[in-house]
Amino acid sequence: MTKVRSLAYTRWFLPVFSVGFGVVALVTAWLGGQLAVGVIALTVLAGFGLFVLLAGRSETIRGLRGDGRDERFALIDLRATAFAGLVVIVALIVAWLVQIAEGHSGKPYDWLMAIGGLAYLLAIALQRWRG
Repeated sequence: MTKVRSLAYTRWFLPVFSVGFGVVALVTAWLGGQLAVGVIALTVLAGFGLFVLLAGRSETIRGLRGDGRDERFALIDLRATAFAGLVVIVALIVAWLVQIAEGHSGKPYDWLMAIGGLAYLLAIALQRWRG
């Protein structure tokens, strides 16, 4: 039986995703009357995708692309994701506190923190329930 590899585990996923997201950003910015912002976003994202595609000899780049993943890189990815989440949570808390200190309502930081907290609790509950 032949193992079928999905696009997510090939060297093409991240470059194609980057360009696709760049096109979405371009169209969205264009609809919002900010075509220059959209062109810049598409250029940056397409450039990143091209870099990732061409820098394929690096183990780190291959791991990011998905075609060089192993258990060690999966653990690195998990730790990096947790660190990035922690940084975003701290930034949201600081931004919320600054808004409150300036006499504002704290929006939109309050609902973003609530979504993060609920997602965390849901993930804990699901993982506990699954075993």
